[in-house]
Amino acid sequence: MPRPLTTWQDQRVVVTGAARGIGAAVAERLLSLGARVVVTDLLEDQLRETADRIGAQPISADISTEDGVRSVVSTAREHLSGIDVWIGNAGVARGAGLDAPDTDWETSWSVNVMAHVRAARLLLPEWLERGSGRFVVTASAAGLLTVLGQPSYAVTKHGAESFAEWLAVTYGHRGIDVHAICPQGVRTDMYPGPGDDPVADVIGHDGALEPADVADVLVRTLATGDFLVLPHPEVKDYFAMRGTDTDKWLRGMQRLQERIDEAGESR
Repeated sequence: MPRPLTTWQDQRVVVTGAARGIGAAVAERLLSLGARVVVTDLLEDQLRETADRIGAQPISADISTEDGVRSVVSTAREHLSGIDVWIGNAGVARGAGLDAPDTDWETSWSVNVMAHVRAARLLLPEWLERGSGRFVVTASAAGLLTVLGQPSYAVTKHGAESFAEWLAVTYGHRGIDVHAICPQGVRTDMYPGPGDDPVADVIGHDGALEPADVADVLVRTLATGDFLVLPHPEVKDYFAMRGTDTDKWLRGMQRLQERIDEAGESR
């Protein structure tokens, strides 16, 4: 079980995917608690605006590549004189259904999975030597359950959550603390508005949280030391059902997919 993090004062933190949305909200929250924060994103102009607004150090980089991740780690180490906490929040949702091209799958894999793997390769040797370090992955509820309509997102977010579990199992006894953030709908640029997507319209928009809500839950959860960060508490119940009665869970998801298909046909 990860060790509780009860104070962020002077913690040296990197947040990826932080130009907007969850990443920006997390960075702002941690800065308010006394952390020293580097933010990174591919969206250079938005990243700089966010960094200027909240008082973080920006690093523009493409973390879908090995060189991009290496650049962020190296530059952040120089700026912060080391890294205590890595929050891998960057993610993409590409393509729909089986017709999504291979390039969408490859991009999803590079950003949603390999960015975490590459960061861990660079961070863990130093962390293991000193006996401490904290690695946080934004895996989405899709990483515990699934997501309708976007197989590349569902599969790669499962990969992200599984990698976080593996890190926790393999290195937890050596001082490496790992957490997986698994929200459902959050009102970011990736979240569709009413009428934009039949999946969101059937499921409903009322349960969608603001990015700041996710940041607050992250801080509270890390203070307890829990592995799973669940901004939507009901995800824990869905996950338990999926594990204890998989067929019942699948039937429920199939019925939901039927409703979505019907909603799409009626447009």
